[in-house]
Amino acid sequence: MRALALLLLVALPAAAQEFAGPRPLAVVEDATLRLGDIFEGAGPRAAQAIGASPAPGRRLVIEAAQLAALARAHGLAWRPLSAQERVVVERPGQALPREEIAAALRAELLRLGLDQDAELQLGPLAPPMVPPGTAPRLAAEGMTLDLSGRFGGTLVVMAEGMPVLRLRVAGRAVATLPVVVATRRLSLGEVVGPGDARLVRLRAEQVRPGTAERLDHVVGQQVQRPLGQETPFHRGDLASPTLVGKNVLVTMVVEAPGISLTAQGRALEAAPRGGLVPVMNLASRTVVEGEVTGPGRVRVAMGATPLRRGAE
Repeated sequence: MRALALLLLVALPAAAQEFAGPRPLAVVEDATLRLGDIFEGAGPRAAQAIGASPAPGRRLVIEAAQLAALARAHGLAWRPLSAQERVVVERPGQALPREEIAAALRAELLRLGLDQDAELQLGPLAPPMVPPGTAPRLAAEGMTLDLSGRFGGTLVVMAEGMPVLRLRVAGRAVATLPVVVATRRLSLGEVVGPGDARLVRLRAEQVRPGTAERLDHVVGQQVQRPLGQETPFHRGDLASPTLVGKNVLVTMVVEAPGISLTAQGRALEAAPRGGLVPVMNLASRTVVEGEVTGPGRVRVAMGATPLRRGAE
């Protein structure tokens, strides 16, 4: 009896070594599915390949009958306790951004005559998945581009640890125009500084006639209505900055060869540099028209005809 007990004790580790149980969830990163991914404690058999792993970002389910067949085929002493036993195999994946896909298609479409400033609108497309940490290579095959801007072809995705993936793609190329937009909220009367505007491209169908298309048309101008951030500038909403305000005291300068006279006046209207403005001479109450030459300065021509006399 004592000898039998000793034999059982010696045999137990070997029996335990043969036992293998399935993992409810198996997360794999390799392209090959191995026995040890499915059965915990598979021992020396763990490295045996049993098939292909799911594609990156996908999963597969191994049901009880398939698990039993695998265990039997590889000599594992395991049987399912119920038909509900199963193993879910998941493989992590990294989605390719649509911007990278569009860039790969653009390279081929440019060869077919695509406008380099056109925007590509991709049709419905599930993002291709690649193994995390890999450097995928994208290419386009059989691309077509018609006169209306519609394109189609095949996207080829290559990455280490996965078979080459080919996907049908389609979409439309849309013309774009340069547009100047505000980088912050601007209040009525503010002068646009270099950091207050930036150049972007918008679809041509979104651009109103008269929208500013160059930064030098906007920077240094005064806004005539409040503007929100990212709002396009319209040329009708811009004007030269006001250097003389309405009812503000100004210096009237009368110049002639060899002579320069100054007098205090009051501007009756607001005006920018170079603008003409009616000014009242505070001494004579005479109103004449002058040209704004700087902040608070108005040049009046010698012998200018009064618009209105103080005695009237």
